[in-house]
Amino acid sequence: MTADSDLPGLADDGASDKPHYLGHRERLRERFLVEPEALPDYEVMELLLASVIPRRDVKPLAKQLIDEFGGFAEALAAPSSVLARIKGVSAATATYLKVVEHAAQRMLQLKVLNRPVLSGWDTLLDYCTAKMGRLPVEQFRLLFLDRKNVLIADELQQEGTIDHTPLYPREVLRRALELHASAIIMVHNHPSGDPTPSKADIEMTRTVRDALRAVGIALHDHLVIGRKGHTSFKSVGLL
Repeated sequence: MTADSDLPGLADDGASDKPHYLGHRERLRERFLVEPEALPDYEVMELLLASVIPRRDVKPLAKQLIDEFGGFAEALAAPSSVLARIKGVSAATATYLKVVEHAAQRMLQLKVLNRPVLSGWDTLLDYCTAKMGRLPVEQFRLLFLDRKNVLIADELQQEGTIDHTPLYPREVLRRALELHASAIIMVHNHPSGDPTPSKADIEMTRTVRDALRAVGIALHDHLVIGRKGHTSFKSVGLL
């Protein structure tokens, strides 16, 4: 059996003439269509897995994934290589879960891109949390705004280690000028989950702010995202 044995249309271990789980799966789909919010996380995960593993009872696997990673969103955010280490999760299943995660992130991105971000701040925070809040390593994103504070670009600038991401003010400035941006919002995550800015975060932010200010570009904020929440430099008086 290959690693893609859980794809629809291929043979699968546990198949039988009348699998007991088929009736349960159909009832689960019906409940979802009537009241999706009523389903617990493991049942939503079960529905996702059933789409790519059609011939096996996936309830135990759904519960295992949520327990293993500490939550529904955390399971979707896990790297595909890590997901594929779980018994019963093939490369195809891992890829499918990553597609679901990306689709959710893209929907949130579309709600903020080409729109004034300052009037949709909560939506922006939701997007940043979905995109970065559960990553195992630090990332630095830059959000570029025009004169009307409309988000014109959302770009990954750097990716680092579990507790450090280098950011070069010269590169930030160069990209802002290329995009004719009038303002920037900096965003990075803390894989530890604690969004408290470090001393290095504060010093680097002020260096970038001063470099941007010299050419008339504003640094509106620096957001630190973690599983336990977020910190806005502007809100806590660091900008």
